[in-house]
Amino acid sequence: MTEADFAFLRLLLQQRSGLSLSVDKRYLAESRLSILCRRRGIVDIASLVDQLRYGRDRSLESAVVDAMTTNETLFFRDKIPFDQFRDVILPERIAANAGSRTLRIWCAAVSSGQEAYSLAMLIDEAADRLAGWKIDIVGTDISAEVLDKARAGVYSQFEVQRGLPIQMLLKHFQQRGDTWQVSERLRAMVDFRQHNLLEPNDHFGRFDIIFCRNVLIYFDVPTKMKVLDLLTPRLLSDGAFVLGTPETVLGLTTKFAIDPDHRGIHRLTRSFPAGTNRLAAVGGRRR
Repeated sequence: MTEADFAFLRLLLQQRSGLSLSVDKRYLAESRLSILCRRRGIVDIASLVDQLRYGRDRSLESAVVDAMTTNETLFFRDKIPFDQFRDVILPERIAANAGSRTLRIWCAAVSSGQEAYSLAMLIDEAADRLAGWKIDIVGTDISAEVLDKARAGVYSQFEVQRGLPIQMLLKHFQQRGDTWQVSERLRAMVDFRQHNLLEPNDHFGRFDIIFCRNVLIYFDVPTKMKVLDLLTPRLLSDGAFVLGTPETVLGLTTKFAIDPDHRGIHRLTRSFPAGTNRLAAVGGRRR
């Protein structure tokens, strides 16, 4: 791959998906796009880039984004955010929404669905407290291919062994030969939709809880700031916002801040009551 072709691909990925591909990742692009070329019957990467430059084929652009997007995920990934969802966030939303009896959750960059189904399983555990409630779990991703897998809810033995407790596997999955499928009841709880986090999202309405985990790490700083600005209006004023373990809002926005009582949970800064140590909440230090 020539430097010019790689530069073109880097710009395309940045503009279409926000993915910031560093200059030392040319080998990764060559490896993944060579596979795409074989699947599409394209002679080589140079020909692929020519088609992207002059063909204006949106489906090919989407295929390139899919090929270059990292879709690593697993059930109950990192564990602590799910413990906090079960023990902190869900009880507070049950109390706050007792009148409306509704609960809306957005799993952004949901990949092949494990995060959304993990939350659905925890909600099922609280079924006695949520009887008669309207539960909406929306899972979005830029990749149509991984969303098809998420909707099908079919996972290999290796995938279900990664983070999924055996009792939940037996309760919520049916074995289909060498694979396991999420129960129809659980699949009905999640609405998977294709969405680019860089695009407007007003039509989604507002959510009690937004999970946006392990995606900001692939963006440059301006793109991270844009995504956070787009997500802010989608969260209810007293809602909860959850990032991935290596991610932070510090230096990116003043609209979100870390909950001083629950590290890992973020809130809209205007939701903190008067008298809260805002410097502590945003992770700053007194001088």
